[in-house]
Amino acid sequence: MSTVSTVNGGISFWYAKEGTPAPREPLPGDTGADVCIVGGGYTGLWTAYYLKKAVPFLNITVLEARFCGYGASGRNGGWLYNGIAGRDRYAKLHGHDAAVRLQQAMNDTVGEVIRIAGDEGIDADIHHGGVLEVAHTPSQLARLKDFHSVEIAFGETDRVLRGARETAERIRVSGAVGSSWTPHGARLHPAKLVKGLADAVEALGVTIHESTPVTEIKPKHAVTPYGTVRAPYILRCTEGFTAALKGQKRTWLPMNSSMIVTEPLPESLWDTIGWDGRETLGDMAHAYMYAQRTADDRIALGGRGVPYRYGSATDNDGRTRPATVEALRDLLVRFFPTTAGTRIDHAWSGVLGVPRDWCATVTLDRSTGLGWAGGYVGSGVATANLAARTLRDLIQQDSGQAGPTDLTALPWVNHRVRRWEPEPLRWLGVHTLHAAYRTADRRESASPHLGTDRLAKAADRIAGRH
Repeated sequence: MSTVSTVNGGISFWYAKEGTPAPREPLPGDTGADVCIVGGGYTGLWTAYYLKKAVPFLNITVLEARFCGYGASGRNGGWLYNGIAGRDRYAKLHGHDAAVRLQQAMNDTVGEVIRIAGDEGIDADIHHGGVLEVAHTPSQLARLKDFHSVEIAFGETDRVLRGARETAERIRVSGAVGSSWTPHGARLHPAKLVKGLADAVEALGVTIHESTPVTEIKPKHAVTPYGTVRAPYILRCTEGFTAALKGQKRTWLPMNSSMIVTEPLPESLWDTIGWDGRETLGDMAHAYMYAQRTADDRIALGGRGVPYRYGSATDNDGRTRPATVEALRDLLVRFFPTTAGTRIDHAWSGVLGVPRDWCATVTLDRSTGLGWAGGYVGSGVATANLAARTLRDLIQQDSGQAGPTDLTALPWVNHRVRRWEPEPLRWLGVHTLHAAYRTADRRESASPHLGTDRLAKAADRIAGRH
């Protein structure tokens, strides 16, 4: 299949129809604020939203290097779901009950985002169809059943395990031998959500300056080429772009993820696929995939391409290697063979923030007024909302406007993560682990035996994922 007609880059497909938003003015010079938020993605905008709602008189300034939604918030797969990075580690560190509270907060977050989008009139093509994870091989099926049992143990009693026949009744994924479904998920249009959220925040009276890269964050100062914003609270909400800040090169690793989207599929083709419930779709491979059926009846599908660029570099416009586009198209056809002749309309890439221990965190340093949230490892569409509400509560607690809350007591609050290794060890390690997971997937596909490949288990231990 030729990809000659495929648009490659241009930030993402999510901006293809309406284009990128009209630019807001950059910072005009030195200024002050009560709270300065660095980063105009989901985390920064949700934080501004909840803070301004809670304390309307606050002077809040958001600084964004390009435009709101330029990063992961405008490039992701549109999975609003209840996954959170690091839950199992938090259970080990703080006890099972603490991790259950964190999971319950994530379950509730899906509904919270849907509710606020409705209240603010944000039409983000949200469809609350849940999340379906499928298994293709005996090893994947064993992992799926273990995964299903673990999720139930963390309080998700409304999760459903399905066999091959029941899975096919929902969606006909070629070779699927089982699936696990949770209602705590929804499909959405990422760019519509971030654009609507930015407009809602601005309407509340928050100041947003775009085309204003922050080069350094220090107590009470956010430094840009155009001036410095001084504020008692400086919040870093930069996720996969954190490495660009002075002193943050090894804080979170910017991991690449790539996506493709098909042309709109005719009803005759959907008859062969099913997917009437429009669940978000994932699998149990080590080199995982994620997909959605869009509001205009395309399939948007993502997975790994080049996992990491040397020196924690990030791309400019999302351009993706042709080999990655072909690999994702092959994955699409493997899942849905009837799409073999389908045109791929768009391909793009983006980065997500990965901490060394794979744990998402929310922190406010009360001695400096510096706060941050992120390290979502690809689960940020919902997690960013919970992080924002938690930052709100931490700031209100610190400023004496409120006391501790259920959110400030969650185990991810003020969790400290060690830094990533220096180069070239960082680059070598990530690429070696990526190759190990790919190899493990191939070996499991060729094997009739149950159980996770030993290579993948070793890679998980080295990566710090368990």
